Amino acid sequence: MAGRTVRNRRISSRAVRAAAAAACATLALAACGSTKDTGASGGGGGTGKVGVILPLLTSPFWQSYNDYVPKMATSEGVDALKTVNSNSDPSQQITDINNQLNQGVKGLVVAPLDSAAIAAGLDQAERKGVPVVAVDVAPEKGKVAMVVRANNVAYGEKACQYLGKQISSGKVVQIMGDLASVNGRERSEAFRTCVKKNYPKLKVLEIPAKWESDTAASKLDTLLNANPDIKGIYMQAGGVYLAPTLQTLKSKGMLKKTGQAGHITIVSNDGIPQEFDAIRKGQIDATVSQPADAYAKYGMYYIKAAMEGKTFKPGPTDHDSEIVKLPSGILEDQLPAPLVTKDNVDDSKLWGNTVK
Repeated sequence: MAGRTVRNRRISSRAVRAAAAAACATLALAACGSTKDTGASGGGGGTGKVGVILPLLTSPFWQSYNDYVPKMATSEGVDALKTVNSNSDPSQQITDINNQLNQGVKGLVVAPLDSAAIAAGLDQAERKGVPVVAVDVAPEKGKVAMVVRANNVAYGEKACQYLGKQISSGKVVQIMGDLASVNGRERSEAFRTCVKKNYPKLKVLEIPAKWESDTAASKLDTLLNANPDIKGIYMQAGGVYLAPTLQTLKSKGMLKKTGQAGHITIVSNDGIPQEFDAIRKGQIDATVSQPADAYAKYGMYYIKAAMEGKTFKPGPTDHDSEIVKLPSGILEDQLPAPLVTKDNVDDSKLWGNTVK
């Protein structure tokens, strides 16, 4: 998950998870790398309206993804309806899926808010014979034709390795995402494990921030009061953590540019234009570019394939990625997500340099 902001009225996903108990088995495997027609058509027989459900629109990452959706739908020949925003509410997301199904969509592209709770919506789609492609977050169970996602374990490892090479010893902070999301769990555990294994002189302090900017700001402020000697920060979602982190450091007189005494090395995730600007200004040092454009493109590519009855199996693709089989049996196309530093921040191929 690229991030979500605070909600005054958060509905617990526990009740939503309970509704997922009847979620069905995962999709059987067929072709490799390229598609293969199995003869069993999806919900639309290759045609029909496709619903696209967003997790939120308060993050620049998801705003960019939302902008890419209609463009990529057109380029991939998909008849996509106007996107629906679940506004950071897992329960609302299940309602949104129901509403789209009731409108007669023949395919769904969904960015799950909660890896477990989404199974209830996947079950509803399966009952109506409507294929689903998950974007950004992998469900823990339920039937999806494909997960379109980058390797989130690699996110945490890349952040760890960058900070470890810059900082010989001392305290580093990871501002974590929502641990109800597989993204938050994988990034957190990968970073923690990598530091322990490779950089034992670093001490990791953790802030569970649930993809919430206000939570990140308040908890970082408290942590810095008790630990003014912090040397590094890993933000798991620049879309929601960048601004509050920089503001908190600035308010404490701790925002020093790269090369200045007292500079805190900062690594982020997302690849939004605001992160690139912060790298250029020397405010942060690096970010992992999560491919918003490719998420939209291949979300549309795979839903069209699913509606045509095509399936896949693990292996390299023709677009520099690899399809892997997750422990749940679900297939995931792990798209490239490069590390961006001052050395390559102006690369025109990075999607963050193509949007305003």
